[in-house]
Amino acid sequence: MGCQWERASAMTEPLIRATARVDEMPLFLAQLERMGLQPVLDEYCPPHGNGVGLSLGWVSGLWLTHLLSEGDHRLNHVAPWATPRLHPLRTCTGPLVHPLDVGDDRLATVLEALSDERRWSACEGALHQPGRRVYDREPACVRRDSTTANGHWTVTEDGWCPFGPSQDHRPDLPQVKVMVSALDPLGMPVATDGGPGQRADDPLSGPAITRVRAGLGRRGLLSGGDGQRSALETRAVLHAGGDNSWCPWSESHLPPTVLADDLAPVWTGEQAWTVRHRSTPGAHPSASRRALSGWSP
Repeated sequence: MGCQWERASAMTEPLIRATARVDEMPLFLAQLERMGLQPVLDEYCPPHGNGVGLSLGWVSGLWLTHLLSEGDHRLNHVAPWATPRLHPLRTCTGPLVHPLDVGDDRLATVLEALSDERRWSACEGALHQPGRRVYDREPACVRRDSTTANGHWTVTEDGWCPFGPSQDHRPDLPQVKVMVSALDPLGMPVATDGGPGQRADDPLSGPAITRVRAGLGRRGLLSGGDGQRSALETRAVLHAGGDNSWCPWSESHLPPTVLADDLAPVWTGEQAWTVRHRSTPGAHPSASRRALSGWSP
């Protein structure tokens, strides 16, 4: 998809017509405007007193538009992309866009500003408020899970992409770990945390819990996840904040002997089963019985 515009300063001058590709750029910019990205970032990341040009919020919106449109996160590719699209960019954004606004230096300033964890946590919480209102969600349950990614990155001493034990069986590549906290059952992300990929998930759980509380502005949430959420430190953080949790327990937390003692009243008939049924249409009844203990008769 493209757009055309014409310009002629006087009737005697020749008509100038230019064509530029816009692709899905207006759609991305409109969605970022609906999300309120620009005013939120400008509120929590005010510009330098001597700064000129677009604000950090506008620069971030243009960078995200380039990233989504081109699938390219490299800083030095944004200005060449924006230069032939200046007219449609100015039409969609309003402010006067200059190629220097999305140059390497300005984009590096965005990364530096958003690398402040306290500042980003405030921005993240403010960005999620409109989405919660749109979906009319009163948060009650938050699910957390993490994943790792590896690539051919530069390894530094204090960086997030080191070598080490790999869940992907690629210790020859540097890796990074990302944890996402999402509202259940909508699956709407409310907090994203990252760290070195060779480490365990547990160190990311505590900060993620704290950020979710701050972003949602409430406690007493039900926190769910896999067996790594059952670490003692993670459960202590949840308990101290008044939250609840559910997750499968490993043998290190619930040894087989202790589990056998807990289930003995069930096997002898002293304790009745508590049956739960799936709500999925068409599920077989025999596959839907589940006891609170996680076992089936």
